[in-house]
Amino acid sequence: MISSPRPQSFAPGFVLAVCLLLSNPRSARAENSLSYKYEDYRESDGRIAVKTQNALVEQDLGPDMHLKVQGVIDAIAGATPNGQPAPAGSDQVLLSNLHERRKAWNADFSRQFPALRLDLGVANSRESDYTSTGWSVNALADLNQKNTTLLAGVAGTDDDVKVFYQSAWAKKHSNDFIAGVTQLLDPRTSVAFNLTWGRSTGYLNDQYKLVQKNVEVAPGVLLPFTFGENRPDHRTRWIALASLNRAFPEQRGALEASYRFYHDGFGTDAHTFELHWLQHIGKNLILEPELRLHDQSAADFYHYRLDGTAIMPESGPPRPQGPFYSSDYRLSALRTSLIGLKAVWTPAAHWQIDAAIEQYDMRGRDGVTPASAYPRATMLTGGARFSW
Repeated sequence: MISSPRPQSFAPGFVLAVCLLLSNPRSARAENSLSYKYEDYRESDGRIAVKTQNALVEQDLGPDMHLKVQGVIDAIAGATPNGQPAPAGSDQVLLSNLHERRKAWNADFSRQFPALRLDLGVANSRESDYTSTGWSVNALADLNQKNTTLLAGVAGTDDDVKVFYQSAWAKKHSNDFIAGVTQLLDPRTSVAFNLTWGRSTGYLNDQYKLVQKNVEVAPGVLLPFTFGENRPDHRTRWIALASLNRAFPEQRGALEASYRFYHDGFGTDAHTFELHWLQHIGKNLILEPELRLHDQSAADFYHYRLDGTAIMPESGPPRPQGPFYSSDYRLSALRTSLIGLKAVWTPAAHWQIDAAIEQYDMRGRDGVTPASAYPRATMLTGGARFSW
């Protein structure tokens, strides 16, 4: 499971993002609007920095249809752990520099029928060594005088990975299925539960991650050799998400709380808790503090170093038969926390301006992987929205 907010390959999260985005039903008719947002993500100690710009257009097409089109440009640069352990006498893992630029777009068309809303989504993301095309179909049905909403959806991606040691691009496919229910308990309270199952197949390695092992080249002579990691060529995942929304009119505020459980075929279990409080200040300002806590176990084949194991890695393309091994810190046992504050200001009837600051911290919990492998980051976001 990738729990850093900025994975090294941007595209693979599209399927799940589309499914979960639609897990909170809303009216098919929305405001026509044009939005722009800028985000600066910056890890400490000269690690990864990402600058993201995105623009979103929403437009009603008659009384029952709505169209959304979004474009995104990401620029990433900096240093990141390459999987090699820290040299003897040091606790600083080895880093590799990277530079990448991503261009992506996605579109969503929704149609409201008397008791059913249908959403169709498509997306495309391109990097120098990664291309992803995605699609989604989601249906939401209102029952019980619109106090109950059922959700069902399916999404998929078809990805191409440019692997440096082979001439042809490697393939990767993903599919996700989601089912859920949202229930209004009273005029102030609603709860939701969603269950997602997904499967990815094909090239699942990170070609830029290495493992290292000391190999005996002569009696009593050991030399460190590096190899590319080897992950399984398939990965299933289960995600259960429960959420609660509660309004507090007397305090002019609202609470949003959620818990997510994640399990996958790599042997990773993860728990994520998230809290948001929306506080109205005067007529035109909303302050939104947030807290997210995440805890995950290690993948079955994660090893900080291969010394002391019976694994003998090999060079070359992935070997689906195994053995499997990776020293990618994102697959280790770890904990993350995020605290933030967002402000939304409505200076005029058709304008909305928002800004946010978030502090992200990741720490290992296996007692073996050095603290230097894990990032700390600050995220600054600003945006504007014009509606008509």
